[in-house]
Amino acid sequence: MGEPGFGQAYKYFISDSYHLNNTLVWSIVVALTQFVLLMNNKFGHGILWDIVRGKYHLPRQEKRIFMFADLNNSTTIAEKLGDERYHDLLKDFFTDVTNPIINNKGNIYQYIGDEVIVAWKYEDGITGNRCVQCFFDMKEQVEANRKHYLDKFGLVPEFKAGIHFGRVIVGEIGILKRDITFSGDVLNTTSRIENKCKEFKVDLIASDELLSQLSLGDQFILQPLGNIKLRGKEKEMGLSTLLIRVKG
Repeated sequence: MGEPGFGQAYKYFISDSYHLNNTLVWSIVVALTQFVLLMNNKFGHGILWDIVRGKYHLPRQEKRIFMFADLNNSTTIAEKLGDERYHDLLKDFFTDVTNPIINNKGNIYQYIGDEVIVAWKYEDGITGNRCVQCFFDMKEQVEANRKHYLDKFGLVPEFKAGIHFGRVIVGEIGILKRDITFSGDVLNTTSRIENKCKEFKVDLIASDELLSQLSLGDQFILQPLGNIKLRGKEKEMGLSTLLIRVKG
């Protein structure tokens, strides 16, 4: 049964302390690696390490960039597809936009229904216009899977987004389920900006305050929308929409 000498070789292997130690060490390494990967998927890249070292055990103020990206016509789509197929659509959509977010140094902060909230550390989002480029990369990825969506759902998901930045308080919350959360007016403002997309019939709106921090060059076409008074705000805010310039 089996190859000649296999049994003897196997007995030698399991009785050799050197092999056993190596097997144990590598098993621990693999288990820890899998754990870190799973936690990164759950909390977002780098968040687990921040929790472990207690970076946000005491709340601290930081400058962050946020993007609120929301699926268009979600109520109509949900009625058309039904609960299970709509859930599948959201799952596929969120899967498709994940790599563009990660590749642009963003962190997925929250999924809220049909909306994904992306957060950047200020320098990460500003460098290379990543916070804006991310939106167009997300669009490109969804479009690349157009056939998949049409075959499976009979439609291609479209979405709109608002982008803004400002100071937030970052801190840990929770006992059984610990997480790092952001709080501050910038989140409400970004949500209000995203809500203006429907009114202006555009896919992307960013605050002029944020755009002034970027080096857009000739890669993007900037179209000012004027000074707008957002819901719940006393002062007007300069807003603009952007298009990506088609090469060639």
